[in-house]
Amino acid sequence: MKKLIAPLCALVLLLSACGQPAPAQDEDTLHIVATTYPVYLFTTAVTEGAEGVEVSLLVNQQTSCLHDYTLTVSDMKAIEGADVIVMNGAGLEDFMDDALSASDATVIDCSAGMDLLPAQGHEGHDHDTEYDPHIWMDPANAQVMLGTIADQLGQITGQDLQASCAAVQQQVEEAAQQWKEQLTTLSAPKLITFHDGFQYFSRSFGLELLKAIEEEEGSEASAQEIQEIVSLVDQYQLPAIFTEVNGSESTAQAISRECGCGVYQLNMIMSGDGTGIQPYLDAMQNNIDTIVEAFG
Repeated sequence: MKKLIAPLCALVLLLSACGQPAPAQDEDTLHIVATTYPVYLFTTAVTEGAEGVEVSLLVNQQTSCLHDYTLTVSDMKAIEGADVIVMNGAGLEDFMDDALSASDATVIDCSAGMDLLPAQGHEGHDHDTEYDPHIWMDPANAQVMLGTIADQLGQITGQDLQASCAAVQQQVEEAAQQWKEQLTTLSAPKLITFHDGFQYFSRSFGLELLKAIEEEEGSEASAQEIQEIVSLVDQYQLPAIFTEVNGSESTAQAISRECGCGVYQLNMIMSGDGTGIQPYLDAMQNNIDTIVEAFG
């Protein structure tokens, strides 16, 4: 009989623990959830040194596309526990619509009031967004996003975040000027990308985006699109075409074998493990270096 008591007690304790609610969050801390890695970097940059603020990242998986993302149980719990949700906007987080409707959190939309480019529609891809949501790829837009986050979080927290925001914006501005100077060594480079998120990037740096195709699992480039790319590579004697670091390279490599052009990777900055503005600056610098190398 005694041999049964210990296991039974352990079982009772285990079941009791399972029935307990999750530990309460610190009521003195403002819990901020940033939906994607770029807005997480911008939010942690402007809140560095702020008191009583905790910033967490919602989606940090290695993907080049969030169009088909589905919220997990842990995502739903994070949204439920958020006081503030900082989102990219412009349709990038359409997968969150229902969750946001049920949330009491204050929502900061970084795309509000921004000059948005129309979404690039192309054969075989069912993306319902009216506008291109990849706004952070333009450093000027990144500065606006930083300002929006600092302004609204400042109002919520009662803390002045303008000084830290201005310093970060200055870093982005100085880096952007260096990137533009770096690209002046090239003669009007033309891009073909296997991701539809480089419109803002191309516009910012005076690059001509000839064609953008986003390949996803089960939705590869069509024969017509492939032939169009081959024709463009031949017509403009392009030395390179570009994929995204987390995207598929199979079609690009096939075109490379046929045309002799190189295949290079650009980074949409959709995942990472750093905080603050430096990971953004590093990724953008790497993109510029890659383009210079490809056309050099």
